[in-house]
Amino acid sequence: MAIPNDLSLFNTTSPLYSMMELYANASSAPSAPLCSDWPPVPMTTVIPTIYSVICVLGTMANTLAVCVLACASASRRTVANTFMLNLCVSDLLFLLSLPLWAVYYSQGYSWPFGRVACKICGALHNLNLYASIFFITCMSMDRYLAIVHPLRSQSARDPKRARLTCILVWVLACACSAPTLALRDTYHLETLGVEACVILYPNHAWYQTLVWIKILLAFLLPLFVISCCYCAIGRHLLADTGPPTPLAAVVLAFFLCWFPFHCVTFLDVLNSEGWLDSCWVNWTIQNLTPLTLCLGFSNSAINPVLYCFIGNHFRGRLGSLCKGVCSCLKARGEEHSQKRGSFSTRLSSFSRKLSDLKDLAIVEPSGSA
Repeated sequence: MAIPNDLSLFNTTSPLYSMMELYANASSAPSAPLCSDWPPVPMTTVIPTIYSVICVLGTMANTLAVCVLACASASRRTVANTFMLNLCVSDLLFLLSLPLWAVYYSQGYSWPFGRVACKICGALHNLNLYASIFFITCMSMDRYLAIVHPLRSQSARDPKRARLTCILVWVLACACSAPTLALRDTYHLETLGVEACVILYPNHAWYQTLVWIKILLAFLLPLFVISCCYCAIGRHLLADTGPPTPLAAVVLAFFLCWFPFHCVTFLDVLNSEGWLDSCWVNWTIQNLTPLTLCLGFSNSAINPVLYCFIGNHFRGRLGSLCKGVCSCLKARGEEHSQKRGSFSTRLSSFSRKLSDLKDLAIVEPSGSA
């Protein structure tokens, strides 16, 4: 693998690729200077704060969703719930790695967790990037079949087929993430004096190929399928019951979360080819990529709200689960109180007997005299 001979894009204020990727050839580094009158974003404070908020809220929401969906009865394990459960698991796995990335940014892009953790966290990031959008696409297609073709799709919408589809999605997501897992490693950046967790591309062709795979498979193609499904659902519901505003929110949320990141990624592709080369382009790439990536990560926290908590059935099951937990805790508390009360009663009885014995011991000598 070629050693990077130009690390000019790693400046002391905003080193973009310390988390994302590190080019292995000098031609890929931007030649235009940064805009001096455009201040850099303070990544070491902004990014850890955003990551912490996403991690806490997303972990709570996805954990609740997994508990409710996993504890559902056999009759409730529908195709949609199967996809929801796998989506929440994918988001939860990724969210658990966010604290490490928050520490990474807070320490000035220094990775203190070692090479193995670098590869695992990078793999979880890419795995979630592909798996989550694949599961969202599957859910959109399932909703299309259930609403537009409810009778003809009964045989196709089988829970066993849904489980097989989930296995296929995980395999496909792992295959798409494998190159990044192999190329990600720790690398000492002399310019910053840190051990960074980066992707070391063998050459520029590798970078272009993997970026285009990410843009096409993780955004454009799923967005096209999801939009087609919900447009058909919208037309169907509009003719029957009225405008499908919740359905529009699903597509809009996915678009708003991931479109800015892929736009900045596309700008970087054009910049690396020399088609765009100016200070504002370099400033945008170096400062907005981490921020737009945060926006994309927030989709992992939004997914349970959009697909689970807004549903009446899910909220009902969540309420039942909470009531069950509260009843169990209350029963245990009462049992504990009864045990404490019984122990107190026995202790009081023992104390009275002991007091009677003492009184008897005092009275008997005087009686014998």
